[in-house]
Amino acid sequence: MLENGDMAHESAAYWCVVSGSDIWLEDGKLPYGFASEFGFSDRDVVCIGDYQGAPVMWLNDMEIEARLPMSSLRECLAYPQDLFLLASKAVQYGHMTQTMRFCPQCGGRNHLNHNQLAMQCTECRTLHYPRIFPCIIVAVRKEQQILLAQHPRHRNGMYTVIAGFLEVGETLEQCVAREVKEETGIEVSNIRYFGSQPWAFPSSMMMAFLADYQSGNIKPDYSELSDAQWFSPDEMPPVAPIGTIARQLIDQTLADINEHLTEK
Repeated sequence: MLENGDMAHESAAYWCVVSGSDIWLEDGKLPYGFASEFGFSDRDVVCIGDYQGAPVMWLNDMEIEARLPMSSLRECLAYPQDLFLLASKAVQYGHMTQTMRFCPQCGGRNHLNHNQLAMQCTECRTLHYPRIFPCIIVAVRKEQQILLAQHPRHRNGMYTVIAGFLEVGETLEQCVAREVKEETGIEVSNIRYFGSQPWAFPSSMMMAFLADYQSGNIKPDYSELSDAQWFSPDEMPPVAPIGTIARQLIDQTLADINEHLTEK
């Protein structure tokens, strides 16, 4: 890992200029070029990885004079996974610098330690690394149907799978069972790990599972959901976009259902 902008002098780079969960894009792409082309100072630039042999640089938009047009990180979901994850990393580091300005141990002022990529207290020297919030997300299958839910914030009719935050003293599997029960009234079994995805809105780690219906009738928790239903592959509503782990879960469950139907 290079300190500051050393590599920016030497070669062209991909640039992740971030503000909250927004990122600077040009024609839908991460800008690519030399620091001098964009008027960036090496002092505030951090290399966070590389993509296809080129460095990927992170910079907070408040560190530059120009006001750049920003887009939601969601616009990057269709990127190759490696590049999307680097863009997500930049957003999460930006979130860290804005939310951890003071040391929770002594109240001293924190600054960014470029070598550790963590916030460090100027008084007690304690290092504070990015906070990551663990979440589960789960696709539940009942024979030839998948459980999908709609949230009030989804204005376009989109449905997705069940998700929620891990609680203290809880295993991931217990969290899966609890969230499904709380939000839909359904009991599940055969809970098995599927995959994971960093989700920088603002700093979550989505841990995905597949599960089977065990018992119960759908009773949506309307404080969390607008609706929840069982759907078969030939009657699917609009669902989570490609690039999300939610969509991967949905696609996998539908593939499993179709495979079972083919075998019959």
